[in-house]
Amino acid sequence: MPETLFYNDALLKSATPAIESRGIIIKEVINKKQLNEFIDFPYRLYKGNKYYVPQLKRDIEDTLSKNKNPAFEFCEAKYWLAYKENKVVGRIAAIINHRYIEKWKNRYIRFGWIDFEQEEEIAKKLLTQVEIWAKEKGMNAVHGPIGFTNFDYAGLLIEGFDQLGTFATIYNYPYYPLFIERAGYQKDVDWVEYKIKLPAVLPKKLEKIAAIVQKRHQFCVVKSATTKDILSYSKDIFRLINSAYSGLYGMVALSEKQIEYSTRKFLSFIRPDFVSLVLDKNNELAAFGITMPSLSLALQKAKGGLYPFGFIHILKALKKNNLGDLCLVAVRKDLQGKGANAILMNELTKSYIKNGIEYAESNPELEENTKVQSIWEYYDTVQHKRRRCYIKYLE
Repeated sequence: MPETLFYNDALLKSATPAIESRGIIIKEVINKKQLNEFIDFPYRLYKGNKYYVPQLKRDIEDTLSKNKNPAFEFCEAKYWLAYKENKVVGRIAAIINHRYIEKWKNRYIRFGWIDFEQEEEIAKKLLTQVEIWAKEKGMNAVHGPIGFTNFDYAGLLIEGFDQLGTFATIYNYPYYPLFIERAGYQKDVDWVEYKIKLPAVLPKKLEKIAAIVQKRHQFCVVKSATTKDILSYSKDIFRLINSAYSGLYGMVALSEKQIEYSTRKFLSFIRPDFVSLVLDKNNELAAFGITMPSLSLALQKAKGGLYPFGFIHILKALKKNNLGDLCLVAVRKDLQGKGANAILMNELTKSYIKNGIEYAESNPELEENTKVQSIWEYYDTVQHKRRRCYIKYLE
């Protein structure tokens, strides 16, 4: 029997029966060919769209693989494709995160990786399939789009369809939210994103506040760090994330295996001068900011692949760019509200000015997260995107 990510006798026997309606057939992904169709579908759907940023196919395949993604230690997942006239017209994933259920006491199933052509019935049938599985598993609600963990793609775009996407976010057509809402889904939570104009010179107010805070709390900035230096803090970075992000929507702490996996996945493209590390008086990690030159245009040119030439576009983007992405920013809980974020932004702004960055993307932050949004008071910003996690309670 050929080795695939999904195919086995037990899975074939347990696979959900195909659903057909108005010529639309929903089938569960159970073999490598279907998995490839699942991964490839959005590249065809968004071909030629100047705002869509393709994700790397290798990363998606790893995330969906039970053999590679450590989240499967506590998650269950199924994937489905929608067909019409033997052509793929939609896709959806359903995920049960048992650690989320244990922590938050919500028996919710997640949907993610949802894409569909502009036909309402396709979206309805895909979501119905998730709801059927949810009821079989004793769940009482479906929410999404959200992935296995908080580090997967989440949040349907509902504002900012005419804005370039980022490598860390979902892009979707304007008809998506309309069809999903018509299927009975409503707002659960929103994230907002900001476009930040970088000043030509370092703001004096920011520089002054950063100096005062650094002296008052005996903070130390890691200077001239190398990639090796930053990777040596990787476990501390993700443990700080576990703590600082613990109360955020749907957050479940990363395991040690997930930390190793996330280090390889998220820190593989770092440029040391786009990372800021702040230590406390005991030389323990107090705060960090991980940013990078934008990969949006490079990923569009790469069209989802690193080879044969995709990696060249990415390397060029990392070396020369006028756009930046603020990927991960966190301050240790016991130090929040004490100005460590001012030190982070002071250091990053200096690097951005030095490297010719003119604008930066904040990436998603919860709309009620005023602590994060207060960082942007030193800059000229505009809230240009909004994305939503939907929910539907099951009867």
